[in-house]
Amino acid sequence: MSPPVAGLGLDKVRLIGHWSIVSPAPVLQVVHSPVSAHMAPPAQCHVDTSNGVHHNGGDAVPVETETAVPQPPLQGSRQLDAEEFRRQGHQVVDFIADYYARMGDYPVHPGVTPGFLRRQLPSEAPPRPEPGAFAAALRDVRDLVLPGMTHWQSPRHFAHFPASSSTVGALGEALAAGINAVPFTWAASPAATELEMVVVDWLGKALHLPEGLLFRGGGGGTLLGTSCEAILCALVAARERKLAEVGATRIGDLVVYCSDQTHFAFRKAARIAGIRRDRCREVATRRDDMFALSPTELRAAMRADVDAGLVPLFLCATIGTTQTTAVDPVRELCAVAAAHGVWVHVDAAYAGSALVCPEFRHVMRGGEAVDSFSMNAHKWLLANTDCCALWARAPSLLTAALGTEQESYYILRDAAAEGHDVVDYKDWSVTLTRRFRALKLWLVLRCYGVEGLRDHIRAHVRMAASFEGMVRADARFEVVAPRQFALVCFRLRSPEKLGGEKTANELNSRLLEEVNGTSSGPYMSSAKVGGVYMLRCAIGSTLTEERHVRDAWKVVQDRAASLLRKINGDNLRRARLSSELSELDPSLINLL
Repeated sequence: MSPPVAGLGLDKVRLIGHWSIVSPAPVLQVVHSPVSAHMAPPAQCHVDTSNGVHHNGGDAVPVETETAVPQPPLQGSRQLDAEEFRRQGHQVVDFIADYYARMGDYPVHPGVTPGFLRRQLPSEAPPRPEPGAFAAALRDVRDLVLPGMTHWQSPRHFAHFPASSSTVGALGEALAAGINAVPFTWAASPAATELEMVVVDWLGKALHLPEGLLFRGGGGGTLLGTSCEAILCALVAARERKLAEVGATRIGDLVVYCSDQTHFAFRKAARIAGIRRDRCREVATRRDDMFALSPTELRAAMRADVDAGLVPLFLCATIGTTQTTAVDPVRELCAVAAAHGVWVHVDAAYAGSALVCPEFRHVMRGGEAVDSFSMNAHKWLLANTDCCALWARAPSLLTAALGTEQESYYILRDAAAEGHDVVDYKDWSVTLTRRFRALKLWLVLRCYGVEGLRDHIRAHVRMAASFEGMVRADARFEVVAPRQFALVCFRLRSPEKLGGEKTANELNSRLLEEVNGTSSGPYMSSAKVGGVYMLRCAIGSTLTEERHVRDAWKVVQDRAASLLRKINGDNLRRARLSSELSELDPSLINLL
């Protein structure tokens, strides 16, 4: 429980999780603010009421104190006061910098149960600002929020594809938030719109995308929030084009295609777009094909649908599937789709970032024939969440499906735009209100450069190759799916005497629990593909270094050794008991 802010003599007392108000407190103005405290992971956090100091694990951490001066009620100008913004902004920057500096000290995944935070916070907002509200809120972020977070930027986070961060990406987010423009049309923010057009071409060229997808080649791109949104936009455009050909009444006959490895975002987008659930074809993949979508199987599925009187509409191919980073053969799939006038979208949410490196260009062979392509720059390209780029070969199909009738929106018209072929990005996506994402991505590209981004990707690929090598060098383990980028899928081999895939899957499920249960160890995830349960080690955090990868593998080895010893011990005890029982009464063995 926190005491009143030291030295203020106020009659309002702040309790963690509760608000105790004796009488209305005056509005405060900060007169003095010492340098913000260095952060530390909360551990047995308590408060020394004699000097107003929080203690975390025995190290004194000074808590900012603020002198209160009665003020009139808040006015609009005070809520966006430049000097107040400067002072509080310094606090936030110091807070985040300390968070990153001490990231390695936090457990990657919190050991909390549902409702832990709701029980500690008040059930309603305070009626008035508390004394030193902003500093107090930052303390609660440190002491209440961070302990319940999964630390996605941790160097030991290997469970999911990265949500990459960078100094420039974070500051770009802050800059865009501070400007707070709403660039839904060119007129609403001309520079924001044109910067977005420039930056999607920059990024597309850096990724070696076909020129036909870029503005400079007759296509065009936009920045959205997520891959699900990008797929939905492409799917709606494809739907409207096809219904214009076959008639709107046949919407129930439209069929979409993917593999059984395609991200569930595609099926979600299909449902939102009005595609019947039984019209989504998931083509089975095989381990022999590295879990990639087979053109032969796709051709058979489309032919069967046409024979049944249905209408093939859309194919979602993937470069870098979520479970194993499988790569679908784009060129061959486009050839199959072309025979039926099917829209081909390539979802490269994770692995699209790797295209910045020339050595990965081969995974996009045949890309000239795709209708649309999307990737998440916030996953592996240092752009901070959220920043999904979508390109289309024929942007007019997007605007035809998603555009608004200008005649109905006179308020959006602007004389400067009249007579010019301007881009109104509200017509490229589902949302009308949109964020100024281009500023952040522009800063990342300018400040790190294409070569810097290549270095970033290659470092993680090298670390993944190193981890893969360590797995292969240990005869107890096997690599389940070939590594293509920076994800390693592996598992512990089941001892011969245990036998059976079911037993092997249970063994590896227990191993993952053991690995993730190590407080200072790595955080990994699992996948089950083709009936095979495997562990996933996805390397991509900006802070991850070789030592973190080596330490992670040591934890895996240690936990595996412990698990196998326990299994062997149990088997030995069972064998001894069986022998003893057989001497007494052989029929008792069946009770084991």
